[in-house]
Amino acid sequence: MSTEDKPPAPRSLAEDLRARDDASLAALLRARPDLVTPVPTDLTDLATRAGTRASVVRALERLDLFALQTAQALAVASDPATFGELLGLMAGDDPDPEVATALPRARAVLHEQALLWGGDDRLRLVRTARELLAPAARRPSPTGLGPDVREAAAGMSPGRVQTLLATAGLPATHDSVSAVTELTALFRDRKRMARLLAALPPDSREVLDRLAWGPPYGQITADPAPRLRLLLDRGLLLPTAPGTVVLPREVALHLRGGRAHREPRPSAPPVTAARSHPPPSADGAAAGQALAALGTVEELLRGWDEGGPAVLRAGGLSVRELRRTAADLEVSEPVAAFWLESAYCAGLLAPDGAEDEHYAATPAYDAWRELPAARRWALLADAWLTSTRTPGLVGGEDARDRGHTALGPGLDRSAAPEVRRRVLTLLADLPEGAAADTEAVTARLRWERPRREDDDDLRTRLARWALLEAELLGVTGRGALSTHGRALIGCPASPPGGTARTAGGTDGRPPARRTARGSTPVPPGGAVGEAAEEAARLLAPLLPEPLDHVLLQADLTAVAPGPLESGLAELLRVAADVESTGGATVYRFTPGSVRRALDSGRTAEELHAFLAAHARTPVPQPLTYLIDDVARRHGRLRVGAASAYVRCDDDATVREILADRRAAGLGLRSLAPTVLAARADPASLLEGLRAMGFAPAAESAEGDVVVARAERRRTPPRAAPRPVVDGPPVPDEALLAATVRALRADVGPRRAEAAGGAEGVAPRTDAADTLAAVQAAALTGGTLWIGHVDAGGIATRRLVAPVRVEGGFATVFDHTADEVRTYPLHRITGVAEAQAPPRDGAD
Repeated sequence: MSTEDKPPAPRSLAEDLRARDDASLAALLRARPDLVTPVPTDLTDLATRAGTRASVVRALERLDLFALQTAQALAVASDPATFGELLGLMAGDDPDPEVATALPRARAVLHEQALLWGGDDRLRLVRTARELLAPAARRPSPTGLGPDVREAAAGMSPGRVQTLLATAGLPATHDSVSAVTELTALFRDRKRMARLLAALPPDSREVLDRLAWGPPYGQITADPAPRLRLLLDRGLLLPTAPGTVVLPREVALHLRGGRAHREPRPSAPPVTAARSHPPPSADGAAAGQALAALGTVEELLRGWDEGGPAVLRAGGLSVRELRRTAADLEVSEPVAAFWLESAYCAGLLAPDGAEDEHYAATPAYDAWRELPAARRWALLADAWLTSTRTPGLVGGEDARDRGHTALGPGLDRSAAPEVRRRVLTLLADLPEGAAADTEAVTARLRWERPRREDDDDLRTRLARWALLEAELLGVTGRGALSTHGRALIGCPASPPGGTARTAGGTDGRPPARRTARGSTPVPPGGAVGEAAEEAARLLAPLLPEPLDHVLLQADLTAVAPGPLESGLAELLRVAADVESTGGATVYRFTPGSVRRALDSGRTAEELHAFLAAHARTPVPQPLTYLIDDVARRHGRLRVGAASAYVRCDDDATVREILADRRAAGLGLRSLAPTVLAARADPASLLEGLRAMGFAPAAESAEGDVVVARAERRRTPPRAAPRPVVDGPPVPDEALLAATVRALRADVGPRRAEAAGGAEGVAPRTDAADTLAAVQAAALTGGTLWIGHVDAGGIATRRLVAPVRVEGGFATVFDHTADEVRTYPLHRITGVAEAQAPPRDGAD
């Protein structure tokens, strides 16, 4: 292409955007979704919004380390700079081939995200980005470079500048500007600078070397030492304030060999495998942990059937209740907090909303328990993957020194879902069965999001927690991503001997077709996404089938060699006490547990029949005797409300109770040979008599035995907590295409048409024709007049370009309002072609 045919260089970011094709504009909006909300009116508006401070900060935070280093180098380069100057700043005097190879990619990333514009001969960093990254007196540059000679000498007197020229052996000039230019040219001339530095004594050179990589500022006294005076006289150090000097940027770059960064990082650090296991072994370990996770959640919420712990006034669970929960589950407090948060995020537990608020299971928990084990696990894992709740923060403090409590406020971190997905994606990049080195994973994340690293290194901690939590949930097994874990993030298993395909880009986002996944939590008991369904399908064959039998032993124990069917497990939990868990669960029958079953309304005959039907071994005689003995004594004593009373048909038993010293605290006295009155309330009287070895039954006011079947306490229906999203979501492809089309279109005539025709008659068509016309316009990119009735009953007509139609709503670009809007289809009275105004009263 000749010089005459070459397009003119853009003079602004807006002109640069106008020169881009549709794919490039769509890539910009996909990388910076905040630019789409609301949809900009034109490319000038888009350029203005792309240069705002909030948007630029968000864009810089999503750059990888090398792209950010490139932007930092441009911030200290000339404005505009050439690609050759940028390459010199990144690669130095002796170009590093790896840096030179990676630099065009970094430049393309900055250009794609509208942080950089112009051709290779005139590279310009967006002004806001330059202000954020350039060195300043109160904010040193990340490169460690200070101000250039012109900036540092801005406050110096003209005489002082001329003295510097004379000392450096340069001819005097007629003004300070040209004098500073001459001094800058000297410092940028490598040969002359080498001779100037070679003439310095070693102690003066040592001072320069110490400031070369930053910080570039130093302190001096009113009477500097000779080694410092020499540097000041030659302009190699310039005063910026009383007692403060700075190393000019040009001098520092010469000392660094031209490099802006001590260590450019052009490539991402590899994620290495710490150890490898056979894939079936990793899958088996993950499946076992998944089954244990389901058991832990059930055990946690089963303990709250009769009422959970109280909710703190500020929200959350008290430290004492967390310790108690950890002791009940036999886990550490951080692990207990994780299980609490997992159940909460899945919508299985919530505050009950009462005046004296307590935690309890939700109705969704009962529906969840009826699902197959693999589906239950998929719901837990999917809720964990998409939730912004961060259990690892429990026990720490916020910026105001307030403690973080389990289930309390302040645990949401918007980066958590992204980090979890990215960690799992990095594991998926390894061969199947390989466990990643934790330090390698965190180093990779630091390279991918260096601007997100704050003082407490949150992303690194999120990554470590993600690895631990994935192992607890059974997403990973023995540190390796399981087959069902790969499916959970939408990543297929790798072929034999190959490398797994990742589920997203370098930022860990899901692929574009899955953009909607993770935006809202999956309702427990309801449908899950495609990825979670596939994960459940792959996990199901690895889980043992529920058993319908137990092994009864003569020592009054029952051994369940695996997970039990829900009915059998429910009865055993009532009629026996859990003695140990693990690969097999051991239940022990005791007089108290059998009495508990009888209190729940079962009879001795029903217990005998049930055990005989579900035992693979004969029912031991001691167990039969135990049930019959407890049943024979059960209910002989009756306790009712006087404050409380005891009645019994056997007056010998009544006399035995009165004579027992342990009954002294109950305040018993005889009213009749078979009736005792008590000062204690009925519940305390029941417990006291049971502690003495009796088996009393509660009695109603009518004299009937009260069946003490425990009522499961449940909250009103509660929705799972919604993730706290960091910024607007990535727009889908339909919205991107509509936005680009609107930006490209000459919308001026449309706006005039919309403004002039908004007062016309709203078109009227039947519902089927309306739906068909809007769908067709969304597919072809057409423009329509629609009639719309708002909530107040006011009818208007709007000039719109439909984007998509789904779920009873039409998303359109409304030229009348000049923004993207969503209209319910039932409020659209009709449609008409935009080119022809609708007829009055058209059907």
